[in-house]
Amino acid sequence: MNVLVTGVAGFIGMHCAKRLLARGDQVIGIDNFSPYYSTELKRDRLKQLPGLQFFEADIASPEFLEIFAKHRPQAVLHLAAQAGVRYSLENPEAYIHSNLVGFANVLEACRAHQPRHLVFASSSSVYGSNTKLPWSENHNVDHPISLYAATKKSNELMAHVYAHLHGLNATGLRYFTVYGPWGRPDMSAMLFARAIMEDKPIQIFNDGDMERDFTYVDDVVEGTVRVLDKPEGYRIYNIGNHEPVNLLEYVKILESVLGKSARIEKKPMQPGDVKATYADTHALRQAVGFAPATPLREGLQRFAAWFKDYHGYR
Repeated sequence: MNVLVTGVAGFIGMHCAKRLLARGDQVIGIDNFSPYYSTELKRDRLKQLPGLQFFEADIASPEFLEIFAKHRPQAVLHLAAQAGVRYSLENPEAYIHSNLVGFANVLEACRAHQPRHLVFASSSSVYGSNTKLPWSENHNVDHPISLYAATKKSNELMAHVYAHLHGLNATGLRYFTVYGPWGRPDMSAMLFARAIMEDKPIQIFNDGDMERDFTYVDDVVEGTVRVLDKPEGYRIYNIGNHEPVNLLEYVKILESVLGKSARIEKKPMQPGDVKATYADTHALRQAVGFAPATPLREGLQRFAAWFKDYHGYR
């Protein structure tokens, strides 16, 4: 199968492209090397993808439309986006450009060339401050509490319109706190691990009274690829571990696998953040026969081994 992966130099993008290449798919990758975080890390990720046909381009540009028209992918895995809840408070323009204008470009390209399936990254952040747990795809998500979340909810609505009007098979995946090797530097695993190894304090918000449904990246890849292979009109699925963990317990496990103690600095809740995330994964399991289940300690052990090796910590 000929698959286009946007955001291919990103965390989830690289892992998904690696899986697709390994099973024999032809993979076209697009990334614009946004300076939001280290472009060196992104280029190192690309080195893990021999056989990838890569283009450096912005999904919001006419160049992206030209690449799409030339290669006419049979399936599209759209993972390019401006990520991060807190950064959306500082640079809202980046979210409008990439997550709204860019996604509209993706939809228009799909309307024109009709791939068999568009799978796109949504986010657990769309659930906002919903206190009914676990979060189900059937819950109301009309009240986001960050611009990032609002753009992801907008993506779901935009894709629904194109599915309805143009017969596009489109599936949105609400990812829950993904972690693992090659992760984003702004995510907790990377932030905390670096601070612990360098004997610097780590910031714990809401005095540690928070829970996250930490989802190992290999599980995310497995769920994503299974969904990609099964176009069924318009769908939305949670991809989470269905097992929220207290933030302080998470730090204890990370200390254990790194072999060093953390210096904890407690902070109040941050704007746009939520107290707990918890994925109901029944719909995903029913649809593709799989739901994430990697134990946190096992996933963090794999992450820690990669982290120490990549950054040269001993």
